[in-house]
Amino acid sequence: MQKADHSGHRSRMKKKLAQQGLDVFEPHEVLEILLYYAIPQRNTNDIAKNLIDRFGSFSAVLDAPLDMLKKAGLTEHQALYLKMLPDVTRLYLVDKYHNSDKVISSENLFGYIIDKFVGYEETEHVFLLLLDKKCKEVYSGMIGKGDFNSASISFREIVTLALNYGAVYAIIAHSHPSGYAMPSKDDVLVTKGLKKALDLVNVELLDHLVVADHDCVSLAESGLI
Repeated sequence: MQKADHSGHRSRMKKKLAQQGLDVFEPHEVLEILLYYAIPQRNTNDIAKNLIDRFGSFSAVLDAPLDMLKKAGLTEHQALYLKMLPDVTRLYLVDKYHNSDKVISSENLFGYIIDKFVGYEETEHVFLLLLDKKCKEVYSGMIGKGDFNSASISFREIVTLALNYGAVYAIIAHSHPSGYAMPSKDDVLVTKGLKKALDLVNVELLDHLVVADHDCVSLAESGLI
C-alpha cells in the first residue's frame, strides 16, 4: 500500500498559522505545531494525538510531570520544552497586565523615551510607542533610521502597526545626532501629516519627542501639534 505523501505538510501548516492564527486549529494540531520546534524532521501530528489521548487534553499535556512526559516517549529536551510553555504563558500575562512599568504617564514618559535611544546617538533613529486605552504599552520599537523628514518613516507602516496592535494612542520620537533637541520646521510638518493619517483610523497622536544629548523636547508641550 502506498504511503501518504506528507512532504510540505509543515510548510503548509506554518503558512496557515501565519495567515489565520492558532484559533483555526484543533488542539492536537496546536500541539503538533509546537512540537515542530523540539522535534525536527518527524511527523509530530501522530505524537501530538497520542499525547492528548494519553493525558486527556491539550492543557493536561502541558501540566503533566516531566517524568510522565518522558515515559510517554519524549526525550528530556522535548519534555522540558513542553513544560516551559505554561511558565512562558504566565510570564507573558504578568508582564502584559500586571507590569506597572508598561503604563506610560506624563511623569515617566521622558525618561522612558530617552532610555530607548541609548546607543543610538550617532545616527538619527525613529521610535514608535503604541498604547492601549489605559495608556499601557502594546508596542514599542525603532521603525526608521536616517533623516526623520525623509522616506525613512512610512505613515502606512505606522498606521498598520497601530491597527494590528489595537492601539488607541501613539507617540513618535526621533533623535538629533547634532546634540540639539529643538524640533525643526520639517519635523513639525511631518508630525502634522502623521497626526492626520492616524486620525483617519481613530488613533490619537499624543506627542512627538525629539531626543538629543540625553535631553528631550515635546512638540505637544511646545504647542506644535
